[in-house]
Amino acid sequence: MRSIWNGAISFGLVSIPIKLVNATENHSIHFRQIHLADGGRIRYRKVCELDEEEVAGGEIGKAYEDADGTMIPITDEDLAQLPLPTAKTIEIVAFVPADEIDPLQMDAAYYLSANGVPAAKPYTLLREALKRSNKVAVAKYALRGRERLGMLRVVDDVIAMHGLLWPDEIRAPEGVAPDSDVTVRDAELDLADALMDTLGEVDMDSLHDDYREAVEELIAAKASGEAVQPAESDDSGGGKVIDLIAALESSVRAAKKSRGEGDENEAENEGDMADVHPIKKTASGKTAQQKSTPKSTGTKKSTSSPARKTAQKQKKATAKSTSSASASSSSKSSASAKKQTSTNARSTTKKKTAAPRKRASA
Repeated sequence: MRSIWNGAISFGLVSIPIKLVNATENHSIHFRQIHLADGGRIRYRKVCELDEEEVAGGEIGKAYEDADGTMIPITDEDLAQLPLPTAKTIEIVAFVPADEIDPLQMDAAYYLSANGVPAAKPYTLLREALKRSNKVAVAKYALRGRERLGMLRVVDDVIAMHGLLWPDEIRAPEGVAPDSDVTVRDAELDLADALMDTLGEVDMDSLHDDYREAVEELIAAKASGEAVQPAESDDSGGGKVIDLIAALESSVRAAKKSRGEGDENEAENEGDMADVHPIKKTASGKTAQQKSTPKSTGTKKSTSSPARKTAQKQKKATAKSTSSASASSSSKSSASAKKQTSTNARSTTKKKTAAPRKRASA
């Protein structure tokens, strides 16, 4: 690996010549700007404002712009002459526990390589001292025109240095937390703990950039002239008010399923997380389970079967109908008999009246 800085580690009176090497690399896919009309590439050219001519990189220097707009040129020689002890030295100022370093301060990472055979002994001494103490070294160094803060720690058999932001470069998190007071119940915390335990740990080496892979596939498809299929929309309910307990329960179940845990003991393990549904009754008043459960042939029960009940109901209805018909017929017969009796009585009366009339005419 190519070194980007050469200097030394100042460890008290011990000086360790080292080379600074980038410990990370960027795998992001970079795009160019083009003219949409003809596909021509858009380039940024460095042009002098005074003569409006393009300037090559070798003719470009640096300067500080004063408040009134005046440019004050600053050369590399000017910076090299500064009485700064960290210009070519990583100066260790303290050894502290690693947990005293705020992760928010973490910046770029570098590997420190021993520069030459004489540097091997003091390099190894510092590495083993860091290992045994379980501490990290806080150091100051100068890189790219400014003094920086760093943290030295051991990675495998190498001393690594993390660039740190200065404490005054960390913003206070004002106005970031929720404004309203939110109360979290113990049941919700228990479910969150269960989800954390279920997800468990992860092998960091197994993680990869899915988005970058998708972009690479998109580029390959367009380069070969293949049709690009639109991705399915992920309607995961973002921005919606959800039932937190239900979401946590579902997350625990999904995490267990993704880890291949058996479903046999799921109900026992989940306890009160099982879904509860009300029992629905049918029109006859029986539950659906009672209605669908077959009766045992070897057990005598006092209740009649649904078929027998239906037959009995039909028999009662028939008897009732027959009784009503008989009563109606009897009523009609009685009325007819009364009518006939009344007719006979009127006929007899007429006959008795006619007999005296005949006698009188004689």
